Amino acid sequence: MAVQTRFPIQMEDVFPQGAYMIGEVLAADDFDKKRAGEVDPQQRDKISGQRVWQVRVLDPDPESRKGQAEVTVKVSSDHQPVPPKGPTTGPFRAVAFEGLTLTPYVDQNGNFPKIAYSLRAAGFAEAKASARTSSTEAA
Repeated sequence: MAVQTRFPIQMEDVFPQGAYMIGEVLAADDFDKKRAGEVDPQQRDKISGQRVWQVRVLDPDPESRKGQAEVTVKVSSDHQPVPPKGPTTGPFRAVAFEGLTLTPYVDQNGNFPKIAYSLRAAGFAEAKASARTSSTEAA
């Protein structure tokens, strides 16, 4: 059995309080291609070859530490993915992801290396109201 670099993970394991999209779905730039002046500098997924899109996501977990409440989820798709119409809270739209994977890596930025991870998804799914959201809306 070979160890995979991307580990499948459930949405609820990563975002137990749900997730909220910030802004729009944007193309993820491949900075080497951009620096070389290529016409299409968009990143391609190393496994599927599909275009890579990025989504800024807010994790409303009150236990998250400073700098951990916002993450980027990369979505591989031939065309720009469109999130489903979901409940909104101000400028934030509730989202869920299907085919979510986690890739651990060593982040060597800063004085001390630390374990970090990147999140990828196959696409969007319908967002379910979390138990916390449901109970606060009922009040």
